[in-house]
Amino acid sequence: MEKKPIAVEDKPPQVKKNGKEQKGVLGPVQDLEQYVRPDWWRGIFNSTYLKTDADVVDDSNITRQEIDLFTKVAKLLTEHRILDLCCGQGRHSLELARRGFRSIEGFDRSHYLIQKAKESAKKEGLAVKFKEGDARKLPYSPDTFDAVLILGNSFGYFETVQDDLRVLQEVFRVLKPWGNLLIEISDGDYLRGNFQPRSWEWIDKKHFVCRERSLSLDKQRLTTREVVTNIEKGVITDQFYAERLYTNESIQELLKTGRFSDTVIHGTISSESKRNQDLGMMEKRIIVTANIRKEWTVVKKRVAKGNIAVIMGDPQKPDTLKPLCVFDDDDFYTIDQLKGALRELEQQGNYQFVYLNNHNALIQDLVRLKERQKVDLILNLCDEGYFNDPRRELHIPALLEALEIPYTGAAPQCLAYCYDKSLVRGIAREMGIPAPEAFFVKPEDTIFELDFSFPVIVKPNFGDSSFGITQRSVSYSIEELMNAISEIREKFGYDKPILVEEFLGGKDLSVGIIGNPPESYTVLPIIEEDYSLLPEGLPRICGYEAKWLPDSPYWEIGSIPAELPEEAEKFIVECCLKLFERLECRDYVRFDWRMDTEGNPKLLEVNPNPGWCWDGHLAKMARISGLTYTKMLEFILRAAEKRTRR
Repeated sequence: MEKKPIAVEDKPPQVKKNGKEQKGVLGPVQDLEQYVRPDWWRGIFNSTYLKTDADVVDDSNITRQEIDLFTKVAKLLTEHRILDLCCGQGRHSLELARRGFRSIEGFDRSHYLIQKAKESAKKEGLAVKFKEGDARKLPYSPDTFDAVLILGNSFGYFETVQDDLRVLQEVFRVLKPWGNLLIEISDGDYLRGNFQPRSWEWIDKKHFVCRERSLSLDKQRLTTREVVTNIEKGVITDQFYAERLYTNESIQELLKTGRFSDTVIHGTISSESKRNQDLGMMEKRIIVTANIRKEWTVVKKRVAKGNIAVIMGDPQKPDTLKPLCVFDDDDFYTIDQLKGALRELEQQGNYQFVYLNNHNALIQDLVRLKERQKVDLILNLCDEGYFNDPRRELHIPALLEALEIPYTGAAPQCLAYCYDKSLVRGIAREMGIPAPEAFFVKPEDTIFELDFSFPVIVKPNFGDSSFGITQRSVSYSIEELMNAISEIREKFGYDKPILVEEFLGGKDLSVGIIGNPPESYTVLPIIEEDYSLLPEGLPRICGYEAKWLPDSPYWEIGSIPAELPEEAEKFIVECCLKLFERLECRDYVRFDWRMDTEGNPKLLEVNPNPGWCWDGHLAKMARISGLTYTKMLEFILRAAEKRTRR
């Protein structure tokens, strides 16, 4: 009968040397693979591991460089909820927390490393949660994380590919729709031809490590024997482990089997070890990202305070405001972010949501909900307009009023006022609120007088989403002005009026208000557009290109908290509150202002029912004030509930 191979942990004998016990050590072995236990990973990640791999895993410079790269390729945001899976002692989690990431969790099988991670977090005062457990069965609810990171070559430890797939299936389960996965693993192709069969190196002044390596019989795993010696105590560890060698092709295939989408190989990296000796599995690693496309997991129904129907644009119909006139991946991603935020309110037991986006059946759906008493409030997020027609945005609230169903946001009259830019300007100036100099170009006009100097900006008088406003809208001469007017007429029709305004060169500002003055409202922090990354020579505007065209240099425009003189900020807010009441705004609104070169603020537009998306201006302002996206939406709902109960 063949003798069963055993690893060091299975050898009970202890050898006494100079009166001291010394762990049993194997001599030469012919087949390293025989000595690898299926669960070798249970006991290997301990204090010795932190010594043998310290040149990489305990080098803060390497960790910072890696996080620089990983945050970029995985598109991580500080507000994302991130799982650092197989996190070890938490070096990546802790570095993310140091950089302002607010919701980080680390998970690992090693009790020793998790305790080290907790100690480090406590010592630095970092709010990172660490848990111990098996990556094949994660203790998290479905749709919990925005991103999952598997770093430091921590994937491929299990004996079978099926176990690796189970890990990916768990990752798929706990990621939110459109969530991102980033894996950093050894480059299998490279290691098969370049691994060191034998090596040894000093770890520190008292320890050195000797390693043997060989490929498994099927060439799919690299087996390593590691013997660590203390110059005073002798051999302290003789251990075996094996890691699966994934290639670009095999990891992509496994991710595809795990239902991941949009897999991208971002090249390879290597670590600049100070020892500069045997990097082993860390010598060259592949960086892989992928995302998931799935439906939100249905929340088990709880007793809700309110049944809310969410009305949105119809993704099955054309939308002329979008670049290709259809809902694309960015639109569906935005919708899923909304559903994820509202799902959090469902989980709290505050609300139950149903979504209505089939405009052909919208009236029948609303009547049925009302007859069955299944709707307490409509969350009206249909800023596309009825049948995705922006001029019919007011039709949705008109329909709701006819059915006597309460809803969030502006009434039809307010939407009609604010859709007409020239009308809002006239109302503002009548109230003593400054607006840029401008003149109105009627469809039949072929000549006009310019009563103010260049530069000017040309806009469609009706519309939103910056439709029709591009870099060519800013004119510095009569010829450019006539070209801009012609372009708008050709694009939108010769029967549409046009507004020509003086172009202001100062700060580009937005003000958000949630609530209903004068009783209960919140003025969010004022933000300004950051044009610092825009190439010289391009006009400083946040137009259609900035919102809809990723390949445009305008796509890089961001928003930052505005730095304004106290008097200017007070004046702007007071004017906004007056306009809120005069234009009959409700629940939430955004006001756009711009300063001239002398620092005088002037009103540009009023946006009732402004963009509700997770990365829109209102959400940016809310985030600066400390409100999450979920809380912002809840504030809007609360404002409408309070108003409709009066």
